[in-house]
Amino acid sequence: MYKTFRKLWKAFWEPILRLSFFQWVLTVLMAVAIWFVYFTCRKKIKNWDVFKKYRRKPAIFIFWHGRSMMLSPIVCLGGMRSYAIASRHKDGRMMAKLQRLFGLKSIYGSTSEGGISVLREGVRILRKGNYSMCLSPDGPGGPSLRVQDGALYFAKMTGAPIIPVCYSCSKAWFQKRWDRYLVALPFSTITCTVGKPIFIDSKVNAEEFEAIRKKIENIMVKQVRDMDGEFNLFKVEQDLTASEFKKQLREEKQNKKRKA
Repeated sequence: MYKTFRKLWKAFWEPILRLSFFQWVLTVLMAVAIWFVYFTCRKKIKNWDVFKKYRRKPAIFIFWHGRSMMLSPIVCLGGMRSYAIASRHKDGRMMAKLQRLFGLKSIYGSTSEGGISVLREGVRILRKGNYSMCLSPDGPGGPSLRVQDGALYFAKMTGAPIIPVCYSCSKAWFQKRWDRYLVALPFSTITCTVGKPIFIDSKVNAEEFEAIRKKIENIMVKQVRDMDGEFNLFKVEQDLTASEFKKQLREEKQNKKRKA
């Protein structure tokens, strides 16, 4: 009965959610909720001077896929001029609309879909010299807390620095999904850390490239572990992919059925 209802529900809502008008309605509501949380919270931002220096310059701001929510109002009020990479999937298009409400333009694609066109467009934007870029190096489907190569190629080809950014909060809800998306709750303390710029020489060899990738990954993992540890939050898993997480959920449901 439940499965039948779920299928009917999806069949009803999915065509509606593809409509641009309804996507805009949802994204406006999401933006209002984010602003409400932001203005009811106490904020602590570390290394703000780094953000101010690069907010309107060619730089690559990177953050974990599950840590974007409260970065949006911070970059908006900070006057960032930037492009963000968004998936071509309907969820990605909704996120692109949400990003637009916070002043970010969009490039559509990902490491798994349209990777070459994203790289070409991102390099063009950074070489113009008056925009930065924002992207999640572990998106769109993981593995979680693993830095993929895309951001490093942007840096290598343009000379723009990579700047790791992370946020955490005292009152949080982790969504049940592969990236453990962190939703900040109202009346929290929000902390945000802007890392130091990391430059990549255009002539690095494959071994050096991998060493830099690992260095950036370690910095970002330390960021999230230290910041979450300050509030005794749930420890986000590393190396979890979207497909593996769905498989885990299916196995959990099957185990529950066997025990029932």
